[in-house]
Amino acid sequence: CRPRGQHPPCPAAGLPGEYDRNFRLDAADGAQYVHKVVHPDRPEDEIDLQVRGLLHVQGVGGWGLGAGDHTPTPPSQLPTPTVIPALDGQLLARRQVGGEERLVWMLSYLPGTVLAEVRPHHPALLRDLGRWLGSLAVGLSGFDHPLAERPYKWDLAQAGWIGSSIDIIDDEEDRALVAGIYRELVAETLPALARTRRQAIHGDANDYNVIVDTSGGYPYRVAGVIDFGDLIRSHLACDVAVACAYAILGKADPLPAAAELVAGYHQSCPLTEDELGLIFPLLRARLAVSVVNSAMRKAEEPGDPYLTISEAPAWAALRRLEGVSPRLAHYLLRAACGMPAVPHTARVEAFLRESAPFAPVLGFDLGGDICLPLDLSVGSPMLGADPASCARPRLTQIIDAALAEAGARVGVGGYNEPRMLYSNELFAGDAGSPPTPNPQPPTPNPLAERRTIHLGVDLWVAAGTPVCAPLDGVVHIVAENAAPLDYGPLLILRHQTSEGDSFYTLYGHLAGDALDMRVGQDVRAGQQIASVGPPPRNGDWPPHLHLQIITDLLGRDADFPGVALASQRATWLSLSPDPTVLLDLPKNLLPPPPPSYGETLATRRARLGGNLSLSYREPLKIVRGWRQYLYDETGRAYLDMYNNVPHVGHSHPRVVRAVQGQVGLLTTNTRYLHDTINRYAERLCALLPAPLEVCYFLNSASEANELALRLARAHTYRYDMIVMDTAYHGHTTALIDISPYKFNGPGGEGPRPWVHVAPVPDDYRGPFRRDDPARGARYAASVGAIIARMAAEGRGPAGFIAESLPSVGGQIVPPPGYLAAVYNYVRAAGGVCIADEVQVGFGRLGAHFWGFAMQGVVPDIVVLGKPIGNGQPLGAVVTTRAIADSFDNGMEFFSTFGGNPVSCAAGLAVLDVLRDENLPDNAAAVGQQILDGLTALMERHPAIGDVRGVGLFLGLELVRDRESREPAPEIASYLVNRLRERGILAGTDGPYHNVIKLRPSMIFSPEDADLFLEVFADIW
Repeated sequence: CRPRGQHPPCPAAGLPGEYDRNFRLDAADGAQYVHKVVHPDRPEDEIDLQVRGLLHVQGVGGWGLGAGDHTPTPPSQLPTPTVIPALDGQLLARRQVGGEERLVWMLSYLPGTVLAEVRPHHPALLRDLGRWLGSLAVGLSGFDHPLAERPYKWDLAQAGWIGSSIDIIDDEEDRALVAGIYRELVAETLPALARTRRQAIHGDANDYNVIVDTSGGYPYRVAGVIDFGDLIRSHLACDVAVACAYAILGKADPLPAAAELVAGYHQSCPLTEDELGLIFPLLRARLAVSVVNSAMRKAEEPGDPYLTISEAPAWAALRRLEGVSPRLAHYLLRAACGMPAVPHTARVEAFLRESAPFAPVLGFDLGGDICLPLDLSVGSPMLGADPASCARPRLTQIIDAALAEAGARVGVGGYNEPRMLYSNELFAGDAGSPPTPNPQPPTPNPLAERRTIHLGVDLWVAAGTPVCAPLDGVVHIVAENAAPLDYGPLLILRHQTSEGDSFYTLYGHLAGDALDMRVGQDVRAGQQIASVGPPPRNGDWPPHLHLQIITDLLGRDADFPGVALASQRATWLSLSPDPTVLLDLPKNLLPPPPPSYGETLATRRARLGGNLSLSYREPLKIVRGWRQYLYDETGRAYLDMYNNVPHVGHSHPRVVRAVQGQVGLLTTNTRYLHDTINRYAERLCALLPAPLEVCYFLNSASEANELALRLARAHTYRYDMIVMDTAYHGHTTALIDISPYKFNGPGGEGPRPWVHVAPVPDDYRGPFRRDDPARGARYAASVGAIIARMAAEGRGPAGFIAESLPSVGGQIVPPPGYLAAVYNYVRAAGGVCIADEVQVGFGRLGAHFWGFAMQGVVPDIVVLGKPIGNGQPLGAVVTTRAIADSFDNGMEFFSTFGGNPVSCAAGLAVLDVLRDENLPDNAAAVGQQILDGLTALMERHPAIGDVRGVGLFLGLELVRDRESREPAPEIASYLVNRLRERGILAGTDGPYHNVIKLRPSMIFSPEDADLFLEVFADIW
C-alpha cells in the first residue's frame, strides 16, 4: 500500500478514529499520507461511498474499484484529502494486517489543527467554515451512490426515530424538552423539509473533522474537512443544521455562532427562504438526536465516563436554546445572509407610507417650532462623557434646559440611536430569552455587550400630555412593567394592513390611566388612550412617550424590548421599523444619521494620508471616553490599556472643568503676562531635581524634542547626536533623523552622518543578560566606544537622547547602572544628556516619579509630552540655567500657543489629580498585580518568553521557543486582536513587533487588573 516511488518504510504516527485504525505516513520526500485499516465489521460499500464521493468532489469521476493504474487529475479548489491508489492501481485493497485480511486504502494527509483544539472559535473562522461547507455542497451536487439512500440514524430527515426512545432519558424536565422538539419535528419540520432540495451532503462537520490552518496568523482559516463516513443523500438544510449544532457547542450565546456559519454557507451555496426557516428547528433536532443516542448508549454501556462528557455540551446547548424565540432565530439568520430579517416588514412600511398622515399622537400638531431634536446618543455633546449625566434626575435637567433654551414644547429623537442611558440589568438575558428581574443582580461584566440601540422614537413632553392613537386598532396588551424594563404603564395596539399583515404600536412610560383600557377594545384614530406619565410611575424617567412599531411580537408581548444589541441591529430594526412615519414631523426636523462605520472608514481613506495608520485589523470608531474606558459608536465599552496620553483617565472631570473654565475666559499666546503658565512652571520644577529649573512650553512632544536638540547644539556648538536603537522621538524631519525606528524602518533612508546608534540595553534578548551583574556597564560601554570613534575623527557629541525606559524598543527596563555610566561617558566628552520622559514620566513607574530617577541620574534636559496635559496640546522642556543661557543667544524662541493658558490649566489639574488621588502609589500596586498575574501565566503558556516592566509600564514578549527566543510577532498580533474583540485595548511594539505593551491610565484599578488578567488567560 505504499505510494508509488516510495521504497523505504515510512515512519507511522497513529491518528484517532472511531472505527478504523488510521496512521499518518511521512514519506522521505516530505509528502504525508493517511493509511486507513478498515474495521472488519464495516461493509466495503461504505468505504466505496467515501472514495467515490471524494473523487467526485475532486473532479475525478472515472475512478472505481479495480480501475487500474491511473494518474489522478489535479484536485479541485477544495482541499479535501486525495485518494491515493495502491501500487496495482486499486483504490481499495485487501491486505494481511495482524494475521487477518483487512480492507485498506490511503489518502493524502491534510495538515493543520482540528477545530476542537482551536479556541476560541472566532466569528471569521466560523464564517469561513460555512463558506467551505457551502463550496463542498456545491462540489457534491450531482453525486450519487447506491448507499447514499441508506437508512441512517444521523440523517435529520430520518430523525423521527427518537420518538420511540425519549423515555430512556432519566430527568423529567430534560425528557419534556426533547419531547417538545420531537413533536415540532414531526408536525412541522419534517413536512416542510420534504419540500426542499436534496443532494449528497457531508453531514458531519464536527470539531474533529474540520481542519484549521493556523500557520497564516490571525484570523485562522479552514484548511478543509475530512471523514466522509457520514456522506448521505439528504437535504441541504440538514447539512447546515448539523454544522451549526457543532458550532454552538460551548458557546454562551449560540445564535451569533450559528449566524456566522450560515452566512458563510449562504455565500458559497445560496439557501432558499424555506431552507433558512428550517435551520433552527433542525439544529435543535440534531442536538435532540445526540442526547437521545447518548442516553441509549449509556443504558447499553453504563459507567462509560466518555458518554457523559460528550453528552453534556449538547444538553447545555439545548437548554440555552430553549428560551430563544424560533422566529427571532429565523430572522437573525435571514439578516446574517443579507435578507430582510422580517419578510413582511416591507409591506407594513409601505402600508404606513401610503396611509399617512395620521392623527396626532399627542393630540396636537407637531409642526412649526414646537419640536426640538434631542441627541442622547453615545457621542452626544449634550450629555458628555460622564455616565452620571445619564442618571434620571440629571437627564431631566439636561432635557428641560435644552427645551427651555430653544423655546420648544416637545423634544424628539431616538430611533436607531445608540444610547448609554440604560441600567446594566436592562435586558440582561440573552438575545432570545425574556429578561428576568433579579433583586440582587450580580456585578455585571463591564465589557459585555449591552443593549444600546433604541428601537422607538421619544417625545419628551410634560407629564399629563394626552396620548392618542394615530390609527385605528385594537388593544392587544395593557401592562405595567417594573424594573428592569423601565417602561412603567404601557399599551400595545394591534393593527392590520390592507393585505392582512398584522403589526403593533407600543406606547410606553404612560400614566396610570393607561390601565383603564381593556384588551380587545376597539380604538379609533385620534382617540385618547392614555397620558404621559410622571416619574417615578413612568419607570422614573423624565416625562416622555416612547412610541414603537413592532412587526412581530415574538410571543413576548409586554416584555418586548425597546432597546437592542448592536450586533443584532439589522434584525431588531426590521422587527421595529422607524415610527416617525406616524408623527407628521416638520420636514428636515431630524438631522441625518451620523456616518456609518463603513462611511467613516471610506472617507478617512479618501481624505487622509494613506500612511496615517489605524490600530487593529478591524479598526475601532471611538466616540466617547470616560476614565479607563473608550466607547465605540454603538456604545460598546473597551478597557483602555494602551493610550498613555490620557494620563489620569479619559475626560477626567477636574481636567475638563479646568479647561472649560479657562477656555471660557481666555485663550491667548505667551507674549502676554499670565499667572497660569508661571504657576505651572513652578509646580513642574518643584517635582524635578536641581539644577533642572528653566521651562519651555510647547504643543507636543515632537516640538519639545525638537527644541531639546536645539538646546543641546546651542550649548555645545556641536551637531552629532547619540541615540538608542529602535528609538522614536517624534514626527518632525529632525526627529525622524534621530529615530532609528523610522529611518531604519519601511520608507526610511538610514542614519545621517551625524547620528550614532547605540544598542538597546535589552537584558532579555541582547548579548548581556540578567545573570550578568555587570550588564549595565557592558551595554553602556557601547556608548563609550561610539564617543571614542567620534574623537578619533575629530568630532564630539552634542548629546545623548533616549527614553529613560525604551518603549518603542519593546518596553525595556535598562539594567542597573546603565544610564549612570552612559551619562558619564557623554559628559566627559562635553555632551549633554537628554531624558525623553514622554511615556514613562509623571509617576507612571510608581515608586519613581521619573524614569531617570530609577537609574539614580539627573539629566541636563527633560522632555515631556501630552500626557502632562491629559491630552491637551501641552509639551515641555525643562533644563538647567546654564543651557538656557546658551540658548538665549539673540535668536527669539516663540511657540505661538505653546504654554497657552488653557493647556497650562489642564497641566495644573493633572498635577492636582496625581497628588490628591495618590496615583503614583496606585500605579505601583496595580502594576505589580498585573506583573504577578502575567508571570503566573508563563507556566501555562511557553510562548510567553518574558514579562517585564515597572508600575503601569509593562511588556510581554512572545516567542516561538524560549531557548532560542525566536520572536513570535504573529502570536502577539493574534493576542492583541483577540483582546480587542473581547473589549480590551493593547498594542504591540519592539523591533520584532512581538512585545505586547500595556500602559493604561494612572487610575487603573485592581478590579481592572483582575478583569484584564481573566480575559487574557481566556483568549489563548
